[in-house]
Amino acid sequence: ETATLTDVLDLPWGFEIYGLLTRWNPLNIRRPYALPYVGRNVMVVGLGPAGYTLSHYLLNEGFAVTGVDGLKIEPFPDELVGRNGHTLQPIRDWRELTRELDERVLEGFGGVSEYGITVRWDKNFLTLIHLTLARREGLRIYGGIRFGGTLTVEDAWALGFDHVAIAAGAGRPTIIGMKNNLIRGIRKASDFLMALQLTGAFKRDSLANLQVQLPAIVIGGGLTGIDTATELMAYYPVQVEKTLERHEKLVADLGEAAVLARLDAEERATYHTFLEHGRAVRAERQKAQAEGRSPDFIHLVRSWGGVSLVYRRGLTESPAYRLNHEEVSKALEEGIRFIERMSPTEALQDDTGAVRAIRFERMVTVDGKLKGSGQFFELPAKTVCVAAGTSPNVTYEKEYPGTFQLDEAKEYFQGHELVEDGSGFKLQPVEAAEDPEAKVGFFTSYQQDGRFVSFYGDNHPTYAGNVVKAMASAKDGHPQVARLFAKEVAAMDFSDTAAQEARESKRAAHFAKLDEAFLATVVAVNRLTPTIVEVVVRAPFAASHFSPGQFYRLQNFERNAPLVDGVRLTMEGLALTGAWVDKEKGLMGTIVLEMGSSSRLCAALKPGEPVVLMGPTGAPTEIGHNETVVLVGGGLGNAVLFSIARSLKAAGCRVVYFAGYRLKSDSFKQDEIEAGTDQVIWSVDSGETLDVRRPQDAAFRGNVVQAMVAYAQGTLGVKPVISLSEVDRIIAIGSDRMMRAVAEARHGVLQPFLKPEHEAIGSINSPMQCMMKEICAQCLQRHVDPLTGKETWVFSCYNQDQRLDHVDFVNLNQRLRGNTVLEKMGDTFLAQLLKKAPQLKRV
Repeated sequence: ETATLTDVLDLPWGFEIYGLLTRWNPLNIRRPYALPYVGRNVMVVGLGPAGYTLSHYLLNEGFAVTGVDGLKIEPFPDELVGRNGHTLQPIRDWRELTRELDERVLEGFGGVSEYGITVRWDKNFLTLIHLTLARREGLRIYGGIRFGGTLTVEDAWALGFDHVAIAAGAGRPTIIGMKNNLIRGIRKASDFLMALQLTGAFKRDSLANLQVQLPAIVIGGGLTGIDTATELMAYYPVQVEKTLERHEKLVADLGEAAVLARLDAEERATYHTFLEHGRAVRAERQKAQAEGRSPDFIHLVRSWGGVSLVYRRGLTESPAYRLNHEEVSKALEEGIRFIERMSPTEALQDDTGAVRAIRFERMVTVDGKLKGSGQFFELPAKTVCVAAGTSPNVTYEKEYPGTFQLDEAKEYFQGHELVEDGSGFKLQPVEAAEDPEAKVGFFTSYQQDGRFVSFYGDNHPTYAGNVVKAMASAKDGHPQVARLFAKEVAAMDFSDTAAQEARESKRAAHFAKLDEAFLATVVAVNRLTPTIVEVVVRAPFAASHFSPGQFYRLQNFERNAPLVDGVRLTMEGLALTGAWVDKEKGLMGTIVLEMGSSSRLCAALKPGEPVVLMGPTGAPTEIGHNETVVLVGGGLGNAVLFSIARSLKAAGCRVVYFAGYRLKSDSFKQDEIEAGTDQVIWSVDSGETLDVRRPQDAAFRGNVVQAMVAYAQGTLGVKPVISLSEVDRIIAIGSDRMMRAVAEARHGVLQPFLKPEHEAIGSINSPMQCMMKEICAQCLQRHVDPLTGKETWVFSCYNQDQRLDHVDFVNLNQRLRGNTVLEKMGDTFLAQLLKKAPQLKRV
């Protein structure tokens, strides 16, 4: 198949021939050519394999299709897709658009096709699918749109859609029962793959930071495990060689002592290992070139500990072998070890809290059942990726209970089929079966005013599990969507040019309405302090759905990012809380602390620049009524709290605010903080105190906990508006260290002043990546019940406000340190790049 496709594409105008064959297929008796626009609009949620395949089929049925996805999707230049006044230009030579994989723009389009398939597949074919669809007049694609956040199903109807098709893919990764789960160095396979393939960490021109060490272990026996092990094996030599190259540039500019100064002892040891391995990779590359052969990195990686795939059953019993044994063969050829019949029981820590080994139990089969043998083995590991399966993405039903009926196991949407009666269509439940030849229900339970919602791919029990089945769900299911409107389409006279032009005019107006609703552009970037900027973005739907406490993912586009000294200044996704919104104007303001390479790039954003603003996501902060509330903000946390303070005041609460900063110069938005509070205690760790502008407020030198104690003791020189014994709720937002200090002080120095039944909440700043709620699992936060000691895990991007007494702050701090070596070096490297680009204006 690949050879046939490549032969066609290599012809002059081969791309156009391929595009024609996607619209005209005389072998398809039912639909040999694409229908003109039939006046109906469909929104496809998710642009992975099921979503993009479904879009293709629905376009050919004559629908206007809008594909939305939570990921950043890079737009093509206007001249390639015939947009914004540009005429669509034919493409003579497809090869002019293809790129080597380490130079290709990471488009975000394709979901798991982009981030979950190994480099053995030429992803220029994914660009082919993306561009072919993007050039269709009846399709629009919007990235950074989260169904359930940016818009709801009711919003879809209000925007003029006639049908919603959910192809949102796999969801929540399985959390295995292993002691010390997710200590530093352990992550979910989906987290690793998305971090690698969607940020471009493997590209030489990328600033993205993804830090892995060897030996590496992947736990699981599915195709995702195979992909993860393959990518770990391929990425490590790239990582260390890129680290060495940048180190040499930094040493030439700054000197070695200055380069190493930002690293602590543990980080320095890791960094030196990366440099040593980078030199070995470079030497092997040079030796291979001199000998006229390909470099042998497999031998090097295995000598440093290698990559092992560990599964609890035998190789031939693994899902990967049963689904695609050739992938397993290729993985073994590439030097990956497959270790059979081992089940993980415990992650073992080194003296810094990072993983050093995994303890496994040998598994045996007794009477046809898998059981532990009582034999235990330790395998060394500094990186561990867990690929133990996922659950379907039914997050929308969790956020809006009662919208969609779930199946008996509460795992998938309950499938329904269309049944036609005299008045139209109704739904009838269908029992799910793995056999696609059996009756399949493609519709959810949703039925309102003649509108329905269908579902596909990994959301569907019949088609879950792999890319091919996901694509098959679209092929099998799209006729059911067409059936909804078949009678009116059959009655249309497409030779009536006036009627067709009127329909197409309405389609253009529909797409213009969506552009206005969904597209995000920078309005202003304002510097508030030497290290903090405010970014104002116009994104009407993202702003209109915001509630205080929620946050967004902000990114620039790779194709628009400046290129400085061969490095593309593309931002990784930043989790930024909405500081304020103007819903009438569609504006959202967020405040950014410049503490890493991506956050520093926010100051280089320009008014009018298109960006991705995915969200809002997370849960709104619970706003009680007529309560007494203490807000405790540390540094950037104050950007979050002033919108929460306003909402609390509007709900009749009394609000006392402890605003903590390192220095006076770090303070910002004093007017806004005062507007939502009854009293503010402004504290600085050192130096000059803040100016107090209201008689009831006070200034304090010391940390925020000391300020709270002084307030409780009445030693600040102003009369307390409340007694801490009256406080119903404490909300703390700041660094993990600050929130931990507040959590512990409530049981120490503050305990005599607080009533025992008060509630204490912290907005937990876990490391985050996708922020689409229970997808990549980078944000997982360990909780321990203070009474029972029971361990649970919370997805912080789903609900960032968590009880302080349950949060394991040691685990949080360790997970925040997962990429610090490359983060610190990347920030230093960016600082030097910016010196070489005086033309790059930063506020």
